[in-house]
Amino acid sequence: MIDEKFDAIVIGAGMAGNAAAYTMASRGLKVLQLERGEYPGSKNVQGGILYADMLEKIVPDFREEAPLERRLIEQRFWFMTDKAHTGMHYRSDEFNEERPNRYTIIRSQFDRWFARQAQSKGAILLCETTAIELIRDAYGKVVGVRTDRSGGPIHADVVVLAEGVNGLLGTRSELRPRPSAAHVALAVKEMHFLPPEVIEARFNLKGDEGAVIEAAGTISEGMAGMGFIYTNKESISIGIGCLVSDFAESETSPAKLLDIFKKHPSVAPLIAGSEVKEYAAHLIPEGGYKAVPQLFGDGWVICGDAGQLNNAIHREGSNLAMTSGRLAGEAIFQIKSRRDAMTKANLSLYKKFLDESFVLKDLKKYKDMPELLHTQAQNLFLTYPQLVSKAMENFLRVDGKPKIEKEKDTFRNFRKARGFGLIGDAFRIARAWR
Repeated sequence: MIDEKFDAIVIGAGMAGNAAAYTMASRGLKVLQLERGEYPGSKNVQGGILYADMLEKIVPDFREEAPLERRLIEQRFWFMTDKAHTGMHYRSDEFNEERPNRYTIIRSQFDRWFARQAQSKGAILLCETTAIELIRDAYGKVVGVRTDRSGGPIHADVVVLAEGVNGLLGTRSELRPRPSAAHVALAVKEMHFLPPEVIEARFNLKGDEGAVIEAAGTISEGMAGMGFIYTNKESISIGIGCLVSDFAESETSPAKLLDIFKKHPSVAPLIAGSEVKEYAAHLIPEGGYKAVPQLFGDGWVICGDAGQLNNAIHREGSNLAMTSGRLAGEAIFQIKSRRDAMTKANLSLYKKFLDESFVLKDLKKYKDMPELLHTQAQNLFLTYPQLVSKAMENFLRVDGKPKIEKEKDTFRNFRKARGFGLIGDAFRIARAWR
């Protein structure tokens, strides 16, 4: 297929793959990037929040030409029942800064732009190309890949697997286990198009300001999952995701949950009159620190979602992906510049960089949270939202009934539903959060 040998082959052109390819190509390494999709981002349905600080470390002047949607100035959290939501939100003019901290993006546009940046530095990108096998030498070291295109294998000193959580190359080669259904979420998303002025009026925004809503509660029917609403320039991204194991056990359709979320009285007015132009689904790693596999070996490293490097508790993924890709590229460059071999011992430098970064420090700090949220899903996503909503209704409804009676009703509701377990769960979550 390609006769020349590369310094590195990168599998995937998402956040992690593009970051790795750019980092290495910008330092003069010969990089080949393989993407199975029609174009970078064609298979990605990530909700669409970009964390500027992490990208700025890779492409310092990205704001000048990157396809950014809205700079985020407001975050809302909703605790939902079937007819109500109890929420909090944070809005600050501090986020109207010269160099905004977070943006909404549309991955199909952004990933193509990011891949072009790597190409501008010399990386070679081949789309609609699937790496189907790792090539090893007589000692078991990875020395290249075989693809679904005609021709022989492609050789390289190291292979960077940034193929996503459901990528098959790493699992087929037994570099990482197939992700457990309890460690992966299935998210579905729609794009609802509206005029910019309508979006700004409905979300109390102006210009290119943006807002995010993240929601949990009865919308997931007792499963561990969340809904999200992101504002773009001319569209609203709306979706919901739950653990694959929960979908399998409940036999509930993801499309059904999304329909429930869209029809909720707090959500429906935000998307009323919109035109739906896109529906997609995507797997997201949710296992946290305990699900992270071996990330390096003789001739290979794993980055991004393929390595379960996703902070589900803080709903952060793209920043971990970009950072892991960058650190992999920096480690490979350092090894190459010393003219050392891409052995497991030398590539442990990548893991050292990760250990010293926020990526594994954050995942390790909250290592017990994913399991706790899963085991307490019925309480956290079904019982407690209903108790809180009923308590708020009793507090706010004025109907001539004495307040003391309403307080007693609230107490009885909590006791009947064993709602005081909320206190115990809160302590358990607090301990895990520490």
